[in-house]
Amino acid sequence: MPKHVTAHQLIRYAVGYVFIASAIMKLVISDFTGAFSSFGIPYPELIVLLVGLTELICGGLILFNYYVRQAAIPLFIIMVAAFFLTKAPILESGFFQFLFEARLDIVMLILLFILWKK
Repeated sequence: MPKHVTAHQLIRYAVGYVFIASAIMKLVISDFTGAFSSFGIPYPELIVLLVGLTELICGGLILFNYYVRQAAIPLFIIMVAAFFLTKAPILESGFFQFLFEARLDIVMLILLFILWKK
């Protein structure tokens, strides 16, 4: 009889996938330092590396069900920072544009909260 996948497992798989994919892009594509620099972040090369490694490690921990609560915390912090740096300024373009652009950020924050709370 096959084992059923729980909602919590699906959340872990989705969150792990998003952060691992994001980490790989940050660690492989050199253009990400330009994006970080444009937001006025000091030492963008170092910050991209730290954020990418954090996303890779914590995303992997969540994916493989190790220290899920602890791994969700730094990812939540990264998402809040990304939200304020990249999505909050869009509010000037209009509320519905903001809602559209921030949809993944908001969903990821909710899913990380669910993982942390469990």
